[in-house]
Amino acid sequence: MVEGTGRRLLVVDDEPAIVDVLATSLRFLGYEVDEAATGREALASVRAHRPDLVLLDVMLPDFDGFEVVRRLRASGARVPVVFLTARESGEDVVGGLDLGADDYITKPFRLAEVAARVRAVLRRTDGNGGTADGTLLRCADLEMDAETYEVRRAGHVVELSPTEYRLLRHLLVNAGRVLTREQLLEHVWDYGEGDTAVLKTYISYLRRKVDSLGPPLIHTRRGIGYILRTPEG
Repeated sequence: MVEGTGRRLLVVDDEPAIVDVLATSLRFLGYEVDEAATGREALASVRAHRPDLVLLDVMLPDFDGFEVVRRLRASGARVPVVFLTARESGEDVVGGLDLGADDYITKPFRLAEVAARVRAVLRRTDGNGGTADGTLLRCADLEMDAETYEVRRAGHVVELSPTEYRLLRHLLVNAGRVLTREQLLEHVWDYGEGDTAVLKTYISYLRRKVDSLGPPLIHTRRGIGYILRTPEG
């Protein structure tokens, strides 16, 4: 089976050369590809074609990619979004992820990297990232039901995105063990050499949602990675 068979992507960029290169490469991999050059065209295409993923340039002629994501999320559209951007400051990256984007790629990019990121995001947003084996993962008063995908801390339900869930699950499975940044990127995002800004952002999301309900469980090992452990550990 060809890699992208049955998957539809939307490429949004106002530079025709970039759209052409991306669309041609992705079609070669078996994806169906729609194209848009403005934010308005992107929103209309998502409504009309319901793509499985959007590759979205940040700088667009009408309004920027951040506003596109704001409008998509406000409308209830949960389509995965990967930003294409020449703006690689930490502030821009975190801002995009905060809005609900799933990943970002900085320009200039390699086509192999784009294909790998697309595969990784599609895998982790398919809803099959967990293992429905009926087991209950615990650390202190934090619980994760791997069958119902429900997470609770001190009895409170914690709402997590699919990526947050996968990251927390990997930390729980390895509770008490320091995981390197590379290990987390490889397991959760399917690439071991990605920019750690994405990982740092999602760790901060988990801390905001999980550690705000009790003593901190997620700890940083400076220069190495992260560990989930009991407060007494």
